Amino acid sequence: MSHQVLARKWRPAEFAEVVGQDHVVRALSNALDQDRLHHAFLFTGTRGCGKTTLARILARCFNCESGPTSAPCGTCGTCQEIREGRHVDLLEVDAASQTKVEQTRELLENAQYAPTRGRFKIYLIDEVHMLSRSSFNALLKTLEEPPAHIKFLLATTDPQKLPVTVLSRCLQFNLRSLPAEQIRDQLRKVLDGEAVEAEDEALWRLARAADGSLRDALSLTDQAIAFCQGRLDSAGVRDMLGTIDADLPWRGLEMLVEGDGQGLLQLVEEAAFQGAHFESLLDEMAECLHRVAVRQAVPAYAEKRADADPREARVAAALPAEEVQLLYQICLTGRRDLPLAPEPRMGAEMTLLRKHAFLPESQAAPLS
Repeated sequence: MSHQVLARKWRPAEFAEVVGQDHVVRALSNALDQDRLHHAFLFTGTRGCGKTTLARILARCFNCESGPTSAPCGTCGTCQEIREGRHVDLLEVDAASQTKVEQTRELLENAQYAPTRGRFKIYLIDEVHMLSRSSFNALLKTLEEPPAHIKFLLATTDPQKLPVTVLSRCLQFNLRSLPAEQIRDQLRKVLDGEAVEAEDEALWRLARAADGSLRDALSLTDQAIAFCQGRLDSAGVRDMLGTIDADLPWRGLEMLVEGDGQGLLQLVEEAAFQGAHFESLLDEMAECLHRVAVRQAVPAYAEKRADADPREARVAAALPAEEVQLLYQICLTGRRDLPLAPEPRMGAEMTLLRKHAFLPESQAAPLS
């Protein structure tokens, strides 16, 4: 049997399985339960947050043989055909590859005819912002006054490119990027279901690398399972992603407090030896400085964090708050200017040496 990637295998089949989009699920479920069905729905959000998945679930809710319902049975012929992508009354269109007005007109020619099997004829148009202006004009009339048996489900990552005339005729649902904590928890659930062992630190690294996209997180997890030979450990995931050892940024901050310029250059050399991206080194140092600043400003909040590093408190006590803010700003500026450096390693070294030069030794207390 061929392998099925995690992003497809664990794709939600009903509203209860959707992660991180409770505000959209609640609105759609209530509309279905109260039989207040609009004719056009627009799902917007970044890649991998669930736009097409929600549209397909909604299509099942519309055409389920026991519906319309917010809880489709999943067992009837219609539900199974929609889930397998072969339902005759669900027309899925990739607008990125069908931008011409002739293609849009051809698609809408049969809109006037009743559905073949389902309750509604459903047009699911993905990346709808890629349609040409002429295509939007061809779509507009049908979108404005569709037959009773027509439903439009539109999805886009760039709603600003849609004409206002189209936006005003749709119910718009803005999907959120998922926080790293929520992605990590979902990855743990998926890997438990797959009987794959994983360290918490490895899942945390994957969740952060996904940048709010659960689909990206699952794709990275697939890659990590192969890379780590079936068991996800922190070192293996770190090597795969090109990130650095979690110990390096804290050691760098301690060297700054102690005024150890030579140690900072050795730190960059160690990061290069690990094969890490230098952007990752500066990003990790910025995150550590953020943690230090939070501890200085709101100690009670910092104490609640389960993943606090013991060096966090020591650096917070050794550096004045204004110096922490300065180091953080230098980190961000260096990260932004890294592509302008003659080479990335030189840019990382200059950023750390700039921190070293701007940190008055007289104001830094010794580490306790």
